[in-house]
Amino acid sequence: MRILLVDDEKELVSTLAERLSFRGIEAEWTASAADALKLLETQYFDIAVLDVKLPKISGLQLKKKMQEKHPDMKFIFITGHGSEEDFNAGAAETGVDYYLVKPVRIEALIEKMNEVLQK
Repeated sequence: MRILLVDDEKELVSTLAERLSFRGIEAEWTASAADALKLLETQYFDIAVLDVKLPKISGLQLKKKMQEKHPDMKFIFITGHGSEEDFNAGAAETGVDYYLVKPVRIEALIEKMNEVLQK
């Protein structure tokens, strides 16, 4: 399983990547949407874990761009802002089914990743 984590909170995203690696999951991370799109030019990921609120572009907008390059990629969103209802309202139009609220527990993230891959 190859995972791409995208969040502008560098400490959070690097720690998540490290903790996933300790569990045998190949994880790359970046703090910007632009860098995430560059990574997709040369690499494939099974799942992208995206922050809902990124600078310059939202995680939902980034998902659309990423799907153009890799239509089979799966997505999980993480958010530290708003409520579940707010997220669901914006996510309904882009087909988002999976999200976690920050702070993200590594066990919950792994559980969601397994769930996403089974669908």
